[in-house]
Amino acid sequence: MGWSFTRTQPAARGASVRPAAAFLPAAALVPVAALALLVAACTADQTGALAPVAAVVPPEAPRTTGRDRPANDADHAKLVASFGGEYRAASALRLVSDVTDRLVKATERPDETYAVTLLDSPVVNAFALPTGRLYVTRGLLALADDTSELAAVLAHEIAHVTLRHASARTEMALRSELVSKVVADVLNDPATGALLQDQSRFVLARFSRTQEFEADQTGVRTLARAGYDPFGAARFLTALNRTTALRAGAGLNSEPDMLATHPSTPERITQVTQAARRIGAPGLGVDDRNRYLAAIDGIAYGDNPADGLIRGRRFIHPRLGVAFEAPEGFGLDNTARAVLGTTPDGNRRLLFDAVETNAGQGLEEVLKATWNDAIETGSFENRMLNGFPAVTAVSKGKEWFFRLAAVRVGTNTFRMIMAAKGTTDPEPAFGRWLASIALVTPEEARSLKPLHIQVVTAAPGDTAESLAQRMTAVDRPLERFQVLNGLDRGVAVRAGQPYKLVVE
Repeated sequence: MGWSFTRTQPAARGASVRPAAAFLPAAALVPVAALALLVAACTADQTGALAPVAAVVPPEAPRTTGRDRPANDADHAKLVASFGGEYRAASALRLVSDVTDRLVKATERPDETYAVTLLDSPVVNAFALPTGRLYVTRGLLALADDTSELAAVLAHEIAHVTLRHASARTEMALRSELVSKVVADVLNDPATGALLQDQSRFVLARFSRTQEFEADQTGVRTLARAGYDPFGAARFLTALNRTTALRAGAGLNSEPDMLATHPSTPERITQVTQAARRIGAPGLGVDDRNRYLAAIDGIAYGDNPADGLIRGRRFIHPRLGVAFEAPEGFGLDNTARAVLGTTPDGNRRLLFDAVETNAGQGLEEVLKATWNDAIETGSFENRMLNGFPAVTAVSKGKEWFFRLAAVRVGTNTFRMIMAAKGTTDPEPAFGRWLASIALVTPEEARSLKPLHIQVVTAAPGDTAESLAQRMTAVDRPLERFQVLNGLDRGVAVRAGQPYKLVVE
């Protein structure tokens, strides 16, 4: 949790945080809204004949990656800050930069220049700006299993830039906004203007969907021309699909968004596999797995300790000195704005975040100022939670029953919100959650160690199960081990081969 405090202003209730938004999945939160139309982001149809893999990289193509480009771009600084800052890992950065160089030489625009930045975020993501800035999260590096998988993601993002997707989308969005404004203001028809604007969102979504498929196809061709295994794209998307399923099994899945701009991952896997088969049979190109694993050995995995850590159902934030344990059945997700939790069926959710309060502002007023829906009259209750002053209240919506609390721990104020779908009061679980809030002791803070990727060599007799048992502080270790290492269920590990573990 990045812990950017929510400012509460009692005199400006309209500016407070709407509760429904607080329970949106983390993926729905846009870190830098001002950059939304500039960033060609992926979580991460041209189908003509393909040139042979060899001899298509022009040897005279210049080196393209501007590693030493000064980071004085304001948008760049904001974006990097919103993703936890820049991640310093010299060997990983060198690998990403080298792969980028090799890919760019294989594109139709070998004169393009790119500056690579690693982001200190556990989220699996990569994206490019039209300016030629290319971003890769450490979460993506941890998930990819070889150099060709990384190259597949980078080729896809480079394709967005070379195909001028971001520029086209920006132009289309501006044109749509202008038409809606003319209808609403000039023709004095706000209702039709709003309808046109809403319809334009669907057009933009479909447009972006087409862009994604086009970038996939172009990316696979670039991957092959650069000499990488073109099936790396399908392998990485399969890993992405499997890690998403793991989150869903923990109750951390997001509901489908009808305006989602990315095609479903299974659909993309099918398309990139077909594109790779048009180039040749599996075994074409290199995956360079050993070099890749050597480059990412030791990189951080999961949450940054400075933003708090999740250990099972327990959340600990050493810097703020606060910890709690979620009720049984909840899976936790530490996002940049809050700790979110949900049950596997999605019928119960929780949120824990920090709010910045004015001097002398009472806890009851904190709840009123940060909750737009009606709070039940007479439901406010002052209480002590393990020695911390708190105020609790109840709010009932059409589809959800909410229990709210504002808790003051030292000089910090936190919100604890639990929602249950329907009319069932979540109070029993809410009460257990409140009772778990506690200070982080200095001993516990010192004992916390960040997780990282450790590459080990399988010995004779090792199995996926025995290696997974060496993983620490991760949920469903066997499945996590299999996903991180691209192993299907039941596939044996091979003695002498390197594999990724997550350890403290």
